[in-house]
Amino acid sequence: MDYKEAIEYLYRQLPMFSRIGAAAYKPGLDTSLNLDKFFNHPHRNFKAIHVGGTNGKGSSSHMLAAILQSEGYKVGLYTSPHLVDFRERIRVNGEMIPQEEVVRFVEEFIKCDYDGHPSFFELTMMMAFDYFSRAQVDYAIIEVGMGGRLDSTNIITPIGCVITNISWDHTQFLGDTLAKIASEKAGIIKAGIPVVIGEAEGEIRDAFQAKADEVGAPITFAQDCDIWEHFTSTDDFKDIYGNHCSCQLSGDYQHRNINTVRCAVEMLCNIGVNISDESIRNGYAKVCDLTGFAGRWMQLNDKPLTICDTGHNQAGLDYNFRQLTHLQEQRDNGKLRIVMGFVADKDIDHIIELFPMNASYYITNAQIPRALPVDELAVKCQAIGLQFTQYSTVIEAYRKALSEAQDYDIIYVGGSTFIVADLLADLQK
Repeated sequence: MDYKEAIEYLYRQLPMFSRIGAAAYKPGLDTSLNLDKFFNHPHRNFKAIHVGGTNGKGSSSHMLAAILQSEGYKVGLYTSPHLVDFRERIRVNGEMIPQEEVVRFVEEFIKCDYDGHPSFFELTMMMAFDYFSRAQVDYAIIEVGMGGRLDSTNIITPIGCVITNISWDHTQFLGDTLAKIASEKAGIIKAGIPVVIGEAEGEIRDAFQAKADEVGAPITFAQDCDIWEHFTSTDDFKDIYGNHCSCQLSGDYQHRNINTVRCAVEMLCNIGVNISDESIRNGYAKVCDLTGFAGRWMQLNDKPLTICDTGHNQAGLDYNFRQLTHLQEQRDNGKLRIVMGFVADKDIDHIIELFPMNASYYITNAQIPRALPVDELAVKCQAIGLQFTQYSTVIEAYRKALSEAQDYDIIYVGGSTFIVADLLADLQK
């Protein structure tokens, strides 16, 4: 078996939620626990930090990894989904898992006659744990796939947990109120294990506090922590200890993620992890260089200013559209051109109300079965009076936007992780 055959096996033989949606969703831990036992509990061989939440868990995971790497630790990082290369999901010190390690694991799984039917996520998670164990990492940052309580990753016993925030997403699986979603996300909180909550108000905060009290977990709400003396932008912020910092992640929404991560670092230091101020500064400043992070408020061009971002739910897109409006004002009100598409199981009726009415839209769909067909998106755009043209592929839509843009215009590509993934894959060809 070569690498291409191993990847085709993963994609074709195993149900993959990111591609086909609900049909691949397998709540519960039984399969993960059985796989874990079968592979001799590899996650017990490293210290893990569990990161969940609705928005920002990917950014926070990468920042934590970069900070720990800067301190000299060997750090595993497991995230999902990937943008271009499957191996983005599994990294050690920023380097993707080697192709031969993917092949080795898949061959071992096929030959072992495992009596079960894991999902794509369950098996690739076990691949990550096995690789981290074999690589002898000091720490591993493990990002929750969906929810928390029944997510496959919840078999681990971490040294600390981080939950970034709660917003509307995956309501068909996690609950139809924010309190219910929060209770599912809070399922990663474990007895005696400290947890940092990034943002939480009202019933959401109550849900986290109740879970922490129930299991006896020390809990910190990052928004209550007065760590920053000033925070003008991600290019310039200063903590109460006098450290000037900048962050390679430039979206306005990163302000809160940066604060959450800083509190998480304090949590780790309090349980005996050595992390210097210099490592914190370096981790923020070089997070993309150190971890290979991509797709979050990622600038592709300057004239016209071209941004892609994987934000895909109401809260994430609200942040993005507000920042785009601010950028328009800074650029003499240049035309905003939005290349956009969604997945079919996303409730976009509330999201579409956020779309700037003065923008030109280039609507499309990603090349996955789960994508919302562009014809269906066109009906919704027409219903609210958006100015749009439609295209069968992301690269066609992007090239049209680029050809029509002036130097002072702004092009934004997003709506779905898979829209950004298709664009980056085509641009790399």
